[in-house]
Amino acid sequence: MAEYVTIGEALPTQVDGLDVLGAVCNNMVVPLAMPYFADPEVRPLTRADDYGFEIYRSSLVFLLAKCAEELAHGSEFRVRQSISQALYCTWAPPARGPAKATGDIARLSAALADLVRADVPITAQPVPYKNAVEALGKLGRVDELNLLRHRNPPAVLLSCCGDFRALNQTPLAPRTGALDLWELLPADGGFILNVPPPETPRKLRRVPATAPFFKIFRHQAEHRRMTGVETLGDLNQAILEKRFDVFVRTVEAMQTKDLAQIADKIAARGEVRLVLLAGPSSAGKTTTAHRLCTQLRVVGLRPLLLSTDDYFVGDARNPRDAEGNLDYETVKAVDDVRLAADLGELFAGKPVHLRKFDFLKHDGYDAKETTRLPSDGVVVLEGIHALNPSLTAALPDNVKFRVYLNALTQLVVDSCNRISTTDTRLLRRLVRDFHFRGMSPIDTFRLWPNVVAGERKWIYPYQAKADAVFNSALDYELAVLKPYANELLNQVKPWDAAFAEARRLSGILHNVSPAPADCVPGDSILRETIGGSQLTY
Repeated sequence: MAEYVTIGEALPTQVDGLDVLGAVCNNMVVPLAMPYFADPEVRPLTRADDYGFEIYRSSLVFLLAKCAEELAHGSEFRVRQSISQALYCTWAPPARGPAKATGDIARLSAALADLVRADVPITAQPVPYKNAVEALGKLGRVDELNLLRHRNPPAVLLSCCGDFRALNQTPLAPRTGALDLWELLPADGGFILNVPPPETPRKLRRVPATAPFFKIFRHQAEHRRMTGVETLGDLNQAILEKRFDVFVRTVEAMQTKDLAQIADKIAARGEVRLVLLAGPSSAGKTTTAHRLCTQLRVVGLRPLLLSTDDYFVGDARNPRDAEGNLDYETVKAVDDVRLAADLGELFAGKPVHLRKFDFLKHDGYDAKETTRLPSDGVVVLEGIHALNPSLTAALPDNVKFRVYLNALTQLVVDSCNRISTTDTRLLRRLVRDFHFRGMSPIDTFRLWPNVVAGERKWIYPYQAKADAVFNSALDYELAVLKPYANELLNQVKPWDAAFAEARRLSGILHNVSPAPADCVPGDSILRETIGGSQLTY
């Protein structure tokens, strides 16, 4: 066999004192073991890069699964959810129950530290399909086996470290010794894997407050135990066995029940006159606001729905960022003076010509008809900045009820691989932007980093102030989104800067069987993305 030079051999082992973990080669994220072809465009990745950070974090999760298996054969290790850039995981050793005791986590932490100090190789090996099934079966890797049940490649790529094997989903670090900074923190029946974020690659950050989100996680875990669908393999099996439509109706009914409970809390407060509903892009704010209004009517309230989008100042007055581009993410893009005036008039019982916004002309105008809020009326104000106190500073806190929503959970791929809520929202936005805003996938990818940066600055700091948190994720949605999204992702070519991101998302969807959209209800949050909503936006 002819020898070749790998990308890792052609790159430095460190950049700025940080280990090189992988590379971007011709706009694709690759492991260092990939052959080095003639004249590629190669950029090394460390944990100070976003893609390098993902390699770093994924590699640690892979090693945690290995340590958990060696400490207790048959243990149930699983990565669950993200908390900022940390990960919530669970580990249930046989006959010991959930890993609530700090002793269990201390043992796992010590085993991981020993493995990192040993500096042993992590490799990816292609093996025949039959051999892969046998290897994963011996290790009891049920999640990966369920994924392989719904595909038939002649060869399967397995991630390997010593005798441990797992289905490869993403490039991993070449050696355990490169994963030297992390901590395991006991949390809610499991633990948090805390890793240094790209912004401070040499320093661990404090994990943010988690109590409201663990409540959501436990709630969703209970839902999944009820439905029997916890992984993408389970979802694929439900599609194969023609149980998908029942699953969709169950998931939607659970979400409706959650909204009804929020409406009950609002009604119980009595003095609430203003419901503030905020969340990041493509979280489903508009549909959720409409559905919440329905539930408020059920409990005897008379809601009036407003959107902060209608109070955009317009391009002529819109602030610009440091590069001189229009910054639509800043709270200063909203006319807070006009919004405060309209809310004041409404709560005084006066007729108001509400503000509207023409998104084609990028300018606002006054509605011809007037609107009056009834004496028992409640204003529901939705938008990315609705929780920002500067927009409603003139009103006392006791009349406000704050709701934060996001696609907070998603089915995991397998025990070592999760799907980030940001990825779910990005897939939604790709489909929505193309079908309803005339934007190409390249345009959406180009704008997305600014959107995420704006969310971190203008939305996430206020989520802890919410009186209620609503999870807008739908456990079935990736199966419906796949046919729409695949078509768009395939339009991104290797010479495009967004190719690495498109390939990464395609890799996630590769694990999902497609499902038709005809069983998605007309008032579903997903209809905001794929069309066909029975609601008027």
